[in-house]
Amino acid sequence: MDAQQKIREQVTGNPVVLYMKGTPQMPQCGFSALAVQVLQACGVTQIFTVNVLAEPEIREGIKHYANWPTIPQLYVNGEFVGGADIVKEMYQSGELHKLLEGAKQQA
Repeated sequence: MDAQQKIREQVTGNPVVLYMKGTPQMPQCGFSALAVQVLQACGVTQIFTVNVLAEPEIREGIKHYANWPTIPQLYVNGEFVGGADIVKEMYQSGELHKLLEGAKQQA
């Protein structure tokens, strides 16, 4: 299975997917830590995470999958949401909470 196919299966097979540097318990960059904190603040308990530092082919592949150059990347219900800045803005406006409520109901 190539990286794009693996990413597609991860994104469509899980309601909330976060491609990040490190793990939720031990983020390896501030932006990844911020994304995890925001998701937890929204009450999300089931996050499918991928540590791109442990999977170099996914680290490169995810940048092409959504045509987005940076990590972390958040996907909800198979759709690309954005990186850390967008996730933070959506959290502050209340949009992210609404989006994640729909994902929790589908899980």
